Amino acid sequence: MTTSPPAAGHLPLPRWAYVPGEADEAAADYETLAQVTALVPSRFGGHVPARHPALRYALRLNDHGYFWESQEILEAVWAAAPQGGRERILLRACIQIATANLRLRMQKPTAAARLLGEALGELNALGMRNAGGDGFADGFPVAGLGELIKAKLARPPLAKADWVAFGAVSRT
Repeated sequence: MTTSPPAAGHLPLPRWAYVPGEADEAAADYETLAQVTALVPSRFGGHVPARHPALRYALRLNDHGYFWESQEILEAVWAAAPQGGRERILLRACIQIATANLRLRMQKPTAAARLLGEALGELNALGMRNAGGDGFADGFPVAGLGELIKAKLARPPLAKADWVAFGAVSRT
């Protein structure tokens, strides 16, 4: 009998948010992140489950302001996602969003705007691909996220307060 991995809500948040340039990389809370990356399989079969704890945790990290940490976990999930799958496209967009949020915190609005534009391109590409499964990309509010990003990009310049939270878009 296999046991389910722990829910993302039960995993501890990192002890601090790492911001490159404010501290050396050794200051990142790798110990906490290692607990989560250990939950990511070497390969997901068929699709990335929308309820996978590492994925849910990464989204929660972003929404709590742990942008660098979110990016790290999302990259681990992306690396295990099936090649050519819809999840890889959405995960790439989420990585770009978390990175854009980090750039906003670092007061680099031009880089953030570029990354959000790239994420919007990924979301548009995802919308053109067939849906109809039970993976992460099938139940995620892609259109709502795209509209949120468009609204942020429509009123430049971007500021720290313009970061994008995944939980800010409703599920349809």
